[in-house]
Order: sequence, then structure tokens, then C-alpha cells
Amino acid sequence: MKLFHLSDLHIGKRVNEFSMIEDQKYILSQILHAAKIKKPDGILLSGDIYDSTIPSAEAVQVFDAFLTELSAEQIPAFIISGNHDSAERLAFGSSLMEKSGIYFSRVYDGTIEKIPLQDAYGTVWIHLLPFLRPAVVRHALPERAEEVSYAADAVRIALEQGAVDENERNVLLAHQFVTGAKRCEAEELQVGALDQIPVELFEKFDYVALGHIHSPQKVGRETVRYCGSPLKYSFSEAGQEKSITVVELKEKGTVELRTIPLEPLRDMRKIRGMYLEVTAKSFYENSNCEDYLLVTLTDEEDVPDGMAKLRTIYPNLMRLEYDNKRTRSCADIGTAERVEEKSELELFRELYELQNNQGMTAQQEALVEEMLRGLKA
Repeated sequence: MKLFHLSDLHIGKRVNEFSMIEDQKYILSQILHAAKIKKPDGILLSGDIYDSTIPSAEAVQVFDAFLTELSAEQIPAFIISGNHDSAERLAFGSSLMEKSGIYFSRVYDGTIEKIPLQDAYGTVWIHLLPFLRPAVVRHALPERAEEVSYAADAVRIALEQGAVDENERNVLLAHQFVTGAKRCEAEELQVGALDQIPVELFEKFDYVALGHIHSPQKVGRETVRYCGSPLKYSFSEAGQEKSITVVELKEKGTVELRTIPLEPLRDMRKIRGMYLEVTAKSFYENSNCEDYLLVTLTDEEDVPDGMAKLRTIYPNLMRLEYDNKRTRSCADIGTAERVEEKSELELFRELYELQNNQGMTAQQEALVEEMLRGLKA
């Protein structure tokens, strides 16, 4: 049984106000090309199909065209909703689309759908676990509501409701943050450990196709994996190689993994140097000037209208930064990470210290964390 594992398409996403839709069409065409050549028995799409709960008409058309091509090739697709998706909108028409081999996770109602696939070794069960928040599980399973405080409780109880025959092969699609995974800038953060799922919850599954983290990586064991996003959506991903994860399940207990590299229409890169250096033809003539760029200038003086001047050479320049004595001095004053990389508790703690000239007590932190948890429930 050969499966393609993909996640975090984020169709319709904008990065630094640049629309990624053309890049997404290009990378989806590469995925379709690979599928036509390699002929997988199914494609696993582990959430965050869209970048918004209300995707644009263009984003919906792009995904519709992708699924239509898969259906024409008779390649089944198994799709779950992520935290960026609307579970209700994504599941619209799912009963009809199943007839074409397109399977969507439905809005969680206390059960997890599972679809059987057959090969020479028997049955492979594909389990579709949509992104879960504690409130969703409390609503679906009111008799167990008091047990659900954290995301880990929600996932544990949801998995307990589904029967898993451990004598057969089982694949789980999930879109959660598994403890130990390494994040990058493009993913949403939650307070402390509220969103963390222990990898031990997935012991019954032969392969766990994870989504949510954009960096490809294993968590715990080789067969619990984030495939990563097919495109780079932040400069923290600049050095990564994006790929399709190919999962091959043979007899029970044997899973082989490999990757198929993906080449973007435009790469996302960082370049650094003095203004005269990065604008010299010898510097850029052998690179793709259409790439999305973060340029760091090391000049001691700011270049007047530097962004506009650089865009005459690098039209897709996304960010311009300076690294010099002035900026390093400013960084020393407030060496904290960028705001979007901090949790709500860290931001509240910093505000409290600024207003009161002293840190919060452990009791105060516990109270704030409890309040924040209530807001997210």
C-alpha cells in the first residue's frame, strides 16, 4: 500500500501581503504530476487545506481542480480539517464526493470515520481525525465533558471511541501539535502546553500522518511524522527542502518511508550584504531574482527608499532589514522574540512587568493561565 502524505496547503495564503496562489497552483501541479507517475493508492491530506475558515472563491477553485484531477486518475484522497479550516465548510458535499473516491472528515460528532483499503497483505484502515479543540469534544460527548480540559484529553477520549483492530494495519490522519515537535514562524501558538498531544496516544497506529507543523520531521518514532508544508510560508523555513512523504505499508509491522522533492515556482531565501554588494550584477546574475526574499543590509546608514530601489532588481522582495551598530543597540534594549512568536502568557507577563516594575508571582501566573485556558475552551 503506497500513500502520499501531504498537509498544510494553506490555499489562499498571503505572506507579507504577497498572494501565494500562483505558487500554490504550481506546486499542486507538481504533486499531481508525481501522483500520475508513481500511482499511489491514496493521498493523505492532514489539514489546513485553506488558510482561512472562509476561503476565497479562487482558493476553492484551486482545490476543486486538484481534487478533480485526482478523481480522474482514480487516486483516492483522504482529507481532514485543520485549525485554519472550517470543518463544516470543508465537509460540504462529502457524501457525494465519496462516490468519486474523495473522503472528507465530517464535523466531529463523537466518532472517527475510518475507510478500508485493500492490497495483497489485507486491509489498511484510514482513520480521519479532524482538528479537535476541547470544547468540540465536550459538546459531542457530554457524558465525558468533565474529563476534557486540554487538547490531549480531547484527542485521547476521541481515539478511545474508535475501535482499532491492531491485527490489521491502521493509518491515522491528525492535525495537532505533538509534544517534541519543532515549530517555525508560520504556525499558530497557544499558551504553554495547552495544545500539546503526547505521542504515546498514537501507539495503536502503524503510521500517523500529522499536519500543523510546517517543518518535516518525525516525532518519537519514525512512523509518526509531520510531512511539512509543500511551500515555504516563513523565512524560518528558508533553508528547508519541501517534499512529498511517500509511505509504503507492506506486511503488518513493515513501513517504508521516502520523499519526493518539490521545486517551487519561486524559492524563499535570505540574502545579506551591503547595498552596493547585493545590487552588483555579479552578486545576483546566477540566482533567481524572482524569488521571495528577506534582504539584510549591513550598511551603517539606511539607504533612502531602499525597498523601492531593491525591488527594481528583486521584484518579490518581502522584507528589508538592517544589521548594523544602530539596530544591534536597539535589539539589546529589548532582546525578546518577535511578538507573534510569543505565547499570550509571555505577552501578559511582559505587560505586567512594564506596568508594575516587578514580576508576577506563581499564583498570579496560574490565575492568568486559567483565564486564558477558559477563553480558548
